[in-house]
Amino acid sequence: MTPDTKEVENGTTNGPSVSLRTGRKLTRNYDLMHLGLRLVSLLASIVALAVMINSKEKSTISLYGFEVPVYSKWSFSESFDYLVGVTSVVAIHSLLQLFMTSRMLLKKCSVISSRNHAWLLFAGDQVFAFAMMSAGSAASGVTNLNRTGIKHSSLPNFCKALHSFCDRVALSIAFTFFGCFLLAMSVVLDVVWLSEY
Repeated sequence: MTPDTKEVENGTTNGPSVSLRTGRKLTRNYDLMHLGLRLVSLLASIVALAVMINSKEKSTISLYGFEVPVYSKWSFSESFDYLVGVTSVVAIHSLLQLFMTSRMLLKKCSVISSRNHAWLLFAGDQVFAFAMMSAGSAASGVTNLNRTGIKHSSLPNFCKALHSFCDRVALSIAFTFFGCFLLAMSVVLDVVWLSEY
């Protein structure tokens, strides 16, 4: 019996057993990061959605010396409708992924069962990250117009009169972009998993 054979029988080799333990540790860390990202992504989407849906305000503005009543609500803008739709879908996606991830962790299995599953997650996370980015960008344009008014016209800055509405919309947009960042981080984790396994 050679020394190498004794080491393998005693489990003292630094080869496969160490790499197997390291692989399990990496997989467990990946699974926990995946779970954390899904949870925070779900929360960011819910906050963006809830704040936008509660965005409405009544006030008055002075236009050519006349007091004109104004009322603004998120549903008056197609860009805000789009943001509500996208954040709703992303919240549902994140909830489903969180549920599946939790179930797999409770079974003490890897969150990703196969390369096909990893590719599916990679594609889905990318699509939803781009959708969140486009929704946040579209809503930002409308919000910027509300804050600055239209140059070379008499259209005023509505956010002076409707500051609470504009602040809520801005907060919703910020959480939308944060959700986009979290989904992008999930894409990075998917790429790491695909390159390692």
